[in-house]
Amino acid sequence: MADDKTTEALIRQLLLNVGEDPDREGLVKTPERVAKSYEFLLRGYRQRPEDAMGDAIFHEDCNHMVIVRDIEVYSLCEHHLLPFFGRCHIGYIPQGQVFGVSKLARLVDCYASRLQLQERLTQQIARFIKGHINAEGVGVVMECHHLCMMMRGVEKQNSCMVTSAMLGSFHNSEATRNEFLQLIQRQN
Repeated sequence: MADDKTTEALIRQLLLNVGEDPDREGLVKTPERVAKSYEFLLRGYRQRPEDAMGDAIFHEDCNHMVIVRDIEVYSLCEHHLLPFFGRCHIGYIPQGQVFGVSKLARLVDCYASRLQLQERLTQQIARFIKGHINAEGVGVVMECHHLCMMMRGVEKQNSCMVTSAMLGSFHNSEATRNEFLQLIQRQN
């Protein structure tokens, strides 16, 4: 973050505003801890998705669906600054280039480590994959629990938001889309 001391002062003022004593033992270092926490949680503003992917793009004569399921997602909702978390499933059909498998998780982390809307996050991941390797098609499905729905407002503990982005052949071909959706289902 640009200035940790400014963030710490703002957190100290927030503690005062809610009626707390920022000088009591349990809160003395809270402004510093919160500033460090936000620096970590919002590290995506200091990262470029291209850098997260690095040089882990490989030329491979592969034109079959590649899927990585159950990538953990942690982000902050831009409306309430509360966490949302869940799973991201990514599928793509390459046209001569594939990603190193861990790079897809890094891409998710890069975009998720910003103030986000789940809808936007899902689209950003799909568009980057499609554009970066000119994939024939891309599908991204995200299933997340939002603390802004669980802890405040409607207080719905079991709600889960599902978003999807289907590009290229995943959008245009019902068979391709259905294959992807079937393969990401849990096989318990």
